[in-house]
Amino acid sequence: MTNVAGPSWDLSTEYLSPSDPAIDADLATLTSLLDQIEEKNQTLTPLVTSSEPLDSASRDLAVATARDIYVLANDARKYLANPSTYASCVLSVESNHEQAKLLSGRLTKYRVRFSELMQPSRLFLDLSDDDVIASYLAEPPVSESEWAVNHSRKRRHELLSLNEENLVSALSQDGIHAWGRLYTELSGKLRCLVAADNEQREVGIAEAAALMQSTSDRTREDAWQAINRAWTDHEDSCAAAINALAGWRLEMCKRRSQVETVHFLDTPAHASHIERQTLDAIMQVAAESKPMARRAAKAMARAYGKSRYGPWDNRAPAPEMPSAESSFPFTKGLEVISQAYGEVDSSMGEFVDMMASKQWIEGTIGPHKRPGAYCTSFAKSKTPRVYMTYGGSMSDITVLAHELGHAFHHWVMKDLPDAQRSYGMSLAETASTFGETLVRDAVLQTATTPQQALSVAWEEMSAIVSFLLNIPTRFEFEKNFYEAREARPLLPAELRKLMSDAWTSWYGDALSEPDELFWISKLHFFISGISFYNFPYLFGYLFSQSIYQRRTSMGDEFFNRYSGLLRDTGRMSAEDLAHEHLDGDLTTPEFWQETVNALEDRVTHFEALCDEVCA
Repeated sequence: MTNVAGPSWDLSTEYLSPSDPAIDADLATLTSLLDQIEEKNQTLTPLVTSSEPLDSASRDLAVATARDIYVLANDARKYLANPSTYASCVLSVESNHEQAKLLSGRLTKYRVRFSELMQPSRLFLDLSDDDVIASYLAEPPVSESEWAVNHSRKRRHELLSLNEENLVSALSQDGIHAWGRLYTELSGKLRCLVAADNEQREVGIAEAAALMQSTSDRTREDAWQAINRAWTDHEDSCAAAINALAGWRLEMCKRRSQVETVHFLDTPAHASHIERQTLDAIMQVAAESKPMARRAAKAMARAYGKSRYGPWDNRAPAPEMPSAESSFPFTKGLEVISQAYGEVDSSMGEFVDMMASKQWIEGTIGPHKRPGAYCTSFAKSKTPRVYMTYGGSMSDITVLAHELGHAFHHWVMKDLPDAQRSYGMSLAETASTFGETLVRDAVLQTATTPQQALSVAWEEMSAIVSFLLNIPTRFEFEKNFYEAREARPLLPAELRKLMSDAWTSWYGDALSEPDELFWISKLHFFISGISFYNFPYLFGYLFSQSIYQRRTSMGDEFFNRYSGLLRDTGRMSAEDLAHEHLDGDLTTPEFWQETVNALEDRVTHFEALCDEVCA
C-alpha cells in the first residue's frame, strides 16, 4: 500500500533542539538589545509623559531617541520571534514535548519585557503632533515605517496611560493569553475513540479530524461525534475560557473608550487593514448569497445520496467514483500544485518545488500532532514553513495549496523592510485562497470524464460552502456571543444555542443538523492574540476570486500586477490596494456582488454534473 502521508519538516537550519545553545545565544543578544532600549527609555519616557509642552530641543531629543529605539526594536523582534516560532513548530508536531514547553514558558518573560519597553515608543508615535511624527519619519531607516505608523495612529484615541498600558501587557500573559494556551495544550492532549475497521481506536484530535476527510459518510459522522464527545468532557472549562477571552476584550474596549466608543469589531477590522464599511458590505453580500451557497451544499449532499448536508461534511472529499482518483500521495499532490502555480508564472512553480526540496513542509500523521494547518516563518532567516496533516485527499491538496499560497506571499516580500512586511488578517488570506482556486481549475481542465470533473468541481463547491456559509456562521456566532457577553458570562447550554442558531440561520434547509459544539472544537475562537478570525477568510476568498477573475483580462501583465499587489499588502490599506491594483471600491456591495455573481455558473455546472453522474 502506497504511503500517502507527507514528509516531516526540517527545523535544524534554525536550531537543533529546544535546548540548543544557539537559543541561549540569541536570548543573550535579545537581553542586550532590551537593556539598550531600557536605557533609551530613560530619556524618552519623561518626554512623552510630560504634562508640559516640549520645547524645540526636547522634541528633537525625543525624535532622535525614538529613532534609536526603532532600530534596536527591529533587531530585538527577530531574536524574540525566532525561538518563539521554533517552540511553536516543535509543539505542533509533538504537543507533549517537554523541552519545547519549557522553552515556550521561558520566552514569556521576554515577551512581557519587550512589550513593556515598547510602550513609551508607542505613546510617542500615537500621541505626538503631526509635525513631530513628520520629523521622525523624515529619514531612513525609520521612513520605511511611514504607513505602519500612520495606520496605528488611527487608533491613538484608545491609548491608556503608560503605567496602565504596561499593566495590561504584564497581566495579559497570565490573563487572556493563559486561557489561549490552556485551550491549545488541551487540544493537543485530547484523545477520542473512533471506529476503525470494526474496532474502537483511541486517537488524537488531529487524527480524528483527518477521518472527517473519508469518503465514508458513516466514518465522517462517527469521527465528528467522537470529537464532540471528547470535547463535551471539557465543556465547562472551554466555556470558562471563551468567556474569559471575550470578557477581557470587552473590558479593554470599555477602558479604551475614554475619548470615543470602541466597539469589539474595531480592533479586528483595524488589524485586517479594512474599514468597518468594507466588512459590512462583505457580510451583506454573503447574506444575499445564501440561496446560491445552499444550492451548492444540497448538491454536495445529493452526490452522497442524501438530501441534506451534515456538519461532518465540511471537509468531506468527493464521493468515490469510477475513473476518479481518490487518494493522492504527497509527491503527486505537490506536483499538481507546482504545475498549477507554474501556469501563472514559472517562478511560482519553482517556489513550490523549493519548499519541498528544502523540507519546509510538515505533512506527517502523528498521535500528538495539533489539529489544523498554518504557515509561519522564521524572523532571522526569513524562510517560511508550512504545517498540516496530509492524508492524501483532494481536500488535503487544497489545504496544501492554501498554505503554500501564504508561503509565496511571504516569499515575494522577503526583501522588504520588516515594517512593510506585516499585512492585515484579511489580506493574509489573499494569496492562499488564490492558490486554492488555481489548483482546482488546473485539475478540472485535465478531467476527461464527468466523474473526474465532479471530483474536482467538488472542491470548488466545498470552498463556496465553507466561505459563504461556514465562515459567516462563525462570524454571526462570535458577534452574537460578544453582544450577549457584555451583560454576563454565558453558560455552556447558552453557547450551544447561539452556535446552533447561527448554523441554522446560514445553512437553512440545506442542513441536516447544526453543530452546537462547534464553539468548542473550532480553534479560532480560542486564539488569544486576535478575535473574529473568520471574516478575513471570507474577505480573502472573495478578494482573491476578484483578482483571479481579472487574470485573463490583464494578460501578460497579470503576474507582475499580482506580485506587486502582494508586495504592497504591508504598506497599504485593503481599500487603497484595490483602488491601486484593481480599480475597485471595496466599501461598496457592488464590488463584492460582481465577484459572487461569477460563482453562479460554477454552482450550476456542479449541479448539472451531479444530475449526470449521481442520477
